[in-house]
Amino acid sequence: MKTYCIIMAGGVGSRFWPASTQKKPKQFLDILGTGETLLQATYRRFKNVCDTNAFMVVTNIEYKNLVLEQLPELSENQILCEPFMRNTAPCIAYAAYKIASQTNEANLIVTPADHLITKETVFNSIVEKALTHTSTYNHLLTLGIKPSRPDTGYGYIEFTNDGNEFQKVMQFREKPDLHTARQFVSSGNFVWNSGMFFWSLASVLDAFEEHLPEINTLFKAGLKQYNTQNEKQFIEDAYQQCPNISIDYGIMEKASNVYTINADIGWSDLGTWGSVYTHLEVNPYKNAIGEQSVVLENTSNSLIRLPKGKAAIIEGLDGYIIVDSGEALLIIRKSEEQRIKQLREKLGKKFGDKLI
Repeated sequence: MKTYCIIMAGGVGSRFWPASTQKKPKQFLDILGTGETLLQATYRRFKNVCDTNAFMVVTNIEYKNLVLEQLPELSENQILCEPFMRNTAPCIAYAAYKIASQTNEANLIVTPADHLITKETVFNSIVEKALTHTSTYNHLLTLGIKPSRPDTGYGYIEFTNDGNEFQKVMQFREKPDLHTARQFVSSGNFVWNSGMFFWSLASVLDAFEEHLPEINTLFKAGLKQYNTQNEKQFIEDAYQQCPNISIDYGIMEKASNVYTINADIGWSDLGTWGSVYTHLEVNPYKNAIGEQSVVLENTSNSLIRLPKGKAAIIEGLDGYIIVDSGEALLIIRKSEEQRIKQLREKLGKKFGDKLI
């Protein structure tokens, strides 16, 4: 079966403000200074298993030109534009039924656009095994990440742990407190939920029909509209009627045929500046400053990100995130970074959305 890759690239990356804004969210940024954006890295990662014409990027209509600019190999028809944010279940249903309008048989990879994978050789091997499995079995397969620590920032998946490479999923667990996370990790029966999925087209369409019939009916009705000039209007109408629901909550937590393949692939969802800090090179004082023109005095354990050509002197800080986008400045303790989203919204309400 032909393999399609669905890249979900519609988020606003609010926890990466001020580098990530509504006009240009984090998936379109070179967050790690590698020379490629997170979207470009995701696309490159799957090019060895998918033909160029088998990629679909689902994003907000505002970001269509950004996707085409960063992935010029793709055609406009491969950019699926959502008129409103409706979470991951509608996003995946749209892509799956658009593929179904072209073929009856396919393997699907579903992946966020903004994750980091450092062990790409191991990852490629996992992908090959996963696709072979979903070509043979009617399973909804998710990629589980072997936890390296009791992290409270990730959702967890509990599995049967019977020694097989493909483990039956018992339940999905929301982000835990630290005590519970420690119990999860010590049990050996839990992995982090990566948000990456592998399944056959038939399997996921059956799952939508069984568990999310409202969404299934909406997008199935467009089989003759996809890839025509009527698609845009059809999608606008469908999204107005569509509930806001995640694929995890809508299908994966309910289906009885969910399995996980677990791996250590050097994964991070890069959800916060703190998670980025752990992947950057630091100096002897544990400051991540790169090649910037910065003089630091009595400053340690901090991430500093400035516009190109801007100089700075920073004195007396320990454990801070300092990000200057040129138009906006963030200075916050690393321990308080979960408040960035809330404080960003407060700024927008007080001074206008154009600042966020």
